[in-house]
Amino acid sequence: MIERIISPRLADIVEAIERIHRVLDGVPLEAFEHDWEKRWLVERGIEVISEASRHLTDDIKTRQAHIPWAKVAGIGNVLRHAYDHVAPDVLWKLAQDDLPELEKVCRAELDAAERREGR
Repeated sequence: MIERIISPRLADIVEAIERIHRVLDGVPLEAFEHDWEKRWLVERGIEVISEASRHLTDDIKTRQAHIPWAKVAGIGNVLRHAYDHVAPDVLWKLAQDDLPELEKVCRAELDAAERREGR
């Protein structure tokens, strides 16, 4: 069986999280709620994370079972199809509370994948 090269997808997730954190650095929730550009950028970053997560292997998802992978993938559908019902505070909470652990996991998996892939 041919092993898929997954490091680009993991790198996409890490990069999107870094960009989200950069956009939100020092920005309180109230300011975020009133800044459509920041909300737009955070939504796009979460869409990238969602889509990239769909291409990760079952091995990664099993090893990192504490990450709610179905929810990570599913949030993209919410942003694409119910975009008019997404509350800024939900995006904020996700970015502040959930993305740091996802970033940690994806960085570790990216390091391991790059070693396996000989990079």
